[in-house]
Amino acid sequence: MPPTSRNPNALPIYVQIAELLIRDIAAGRLIDGERLPPERDMAADLNVSVGTLRKSLSELEKKGMLERIQGSGNYIRETGTQNSVYAMFRLELPEGGGLPSADILSVDHLEKPANLPGFGAAATGSRVRRMRYLNDTIIAVEEIWLDESVGLIDGNLLSDSLYRYYQQQLGFWITRAVDRVSIAALPDWTPTGFTKPFGQTVGYIERFSWSEQVEPVEFSKTWFDPDRATYVQRLK
Repeated sequence: MPPTSRNPNALPIYVQIAELLIRDIAAGRLIDGERLPPERDMAADLNVSVGTLRKSLSELEKKGMLERIQGSGNYIRETGTQNSVYAMFRLELPEGGGLPSADILSVDHLEKPANLPGFGAAATGSRVRRMRYLNDTIIAVEEIWLDESVGLIDGNLLSDSLYRYYQQQLGFWITRAVDRVSIAALPDWTPTGFTKPFGQTVGYIERFSWSEQVEPVEFSKTWFDPDRATYVQRLK
């Protein structure tokens, strides 16, 4: 079952289920042409009502990722994940897929520190620190900086998907991103509930993200536990 998230602004359950299915399709756990189980069985497995499941399947149908054949069933149509709110989230469980969610640790509006790479047009920005999950598995901690030129992040409204928040609350879209994947030591603000102590070396991702501006508007750092998650980039 997808988590309802510890975030009070979590995505609606039917959207969570749709996103979980999209990520399972991307990971190859659901393949093109595969017939899904009967809706009542799926709803029971996901611990939701049949009505909620049908809303989720309707979302996939709108995206062209599901074909519903009267009297036969629901069939997967693999078309990519470009319409997913997590289309740029590259971490997956070792077996593939997994629904992202987050605990928000802090949201601050600060001057950019000198050790931060250059990005955006402003000297200040919003800094978000979060602990990330896939389903109910803790996998990563991350620090995201958003340039103040495109808006300030309100922690009271922040959802599990930052890019969805940018679209709905700040009125802009992330159109592309560049990732640099390496290893690094966990930062000193790593929560005690994380899988490894701060200072230990783990997987590390630096990302610059762009909207319509020439300069990137967001810079993020993600430290992930390689025993619990893998970085996956699919090329089509």
